[in-house]
Amino acid sequence: MTKSQISLAVPGVQQLHPYQPGKPIEELERELGITGSVKLASNENPLGPSQIAIQAATAALSEATLYPDASAYRLKQKINEVYGISPVCLTIGNGSNDLLELIGRVFLQPGDEVMFSEYAFIVYPIVTQACCATAKVIPAKDYGHDLDAMAASVTEKTKLVYLANPNNPTGTLFSQVEFERFMAAVSEQTIVVLDEAYTEFLDASAGAPDGLGLVGRYRNLIVTRTFSKVWGLAGLRIGFAAASAEVADLLNRVRQPFNANVAALAAAEAVLDDQEYLQRSVQVNSAGMVQLIQGLDQLGLGYIPSFANFITVDCGQAAMPVYESLLREGVIVRPLGIYNLPNHLRVTIGTEAENKRVLAAFAKAFNR
Repeated sequence: MTKSQISLAVPGVQQLHPYQPGKPIEELERELGITGSVKLASNENPLGPSQIAIQAATAALSEATLYPDASAYRLKQKINEVYGISPVCLTIGNGSNDLLELIGRVFLQPGDEVMFSEYAFIVYPIVTQACCATAKVIPAKDYGHDLDAMAASVTEKTKLVYLANPNNPTGTLFSQVEFERFMAAVSEQTIVVLDEAYTEFLDASAGAPDGLGLVGRYRNLIVTRTFSKVWGLAGLRIGFAAASAEVADLLNRVRQPFNANVAALAAAEAVLDDQEYLQRSVQVNSAGMVQLIQGLDQLGLGYIPSFANFITVDCGQAAMPVYESLLREGVIVRPLGIYNLPNHLRVTIGTEAENKRVLAAFAKAFNR
């Protein structure tokens, strides 16, 4: 593309770098000529999809010649049944990532301020820059959100605040008490987005806010959820946002009418009935977290305590050589240099065998 063509783009996009996903297995094996690799880079469910979801998606393909239901009526009714959120308060997205970007398009203008924490999900600054808004990054506290500092930093220019709980890529958590204190300090003229992509991995003892239970209390709150993580549907790209009916109406005015395909809609509706799959996913994650923590402790490697389905490892040195060593062992994890964490690698919790393999790869990388 010539320089003159680049100049045609809006200023925020001209200097934007695209999101870099985790390395695909096929790419690694093609590059190194190896087989049997494992990917623990993108926080996907290691169990594979629910059989109930597969059956529903397969059946839905018989209608693939027709456009999907633009209103997502059946999925919204199921979400209402499971979570108690009125359909008029829901927006369906092509994954929650789609919704995070949609929120920016609805509310941001050049000159608006967007606040998020240091080490927050990389999509937040991407959305901010693409919308020609101004990023206001608040220093992290123990790798997580400092909500009191964030509340104190909100000004009349702060149009949007992105909060992730648990946070990606660090796995940190803030409590309901902290969140309610933050919301009490923020004007209703500031939209607060609570990104709960990993919330299903939490139990009640964690003390985290249940965003869906708080939507009715705060007119300026938008909660995003995804079916990509605990529900095992990352490849189908489906998620939802819950907000006041007024805010949901605004989002649905801009949302593309067929942004969720027939297979994704059917699978998401069906998987919400598969509580056995949900419980098994959480149990496998809990056991895997213990397994990795014990292994990392034995290796003498540091890590950030995590409440999600991944753990971020502190290599104590530049992480890229370690990352490349793991690749040669057929293990894909996620380097975090783009998050200004050059010494860290994020590792998705896998099956017992996958966790053993990544620990063995770390041991070999550090000669331990």
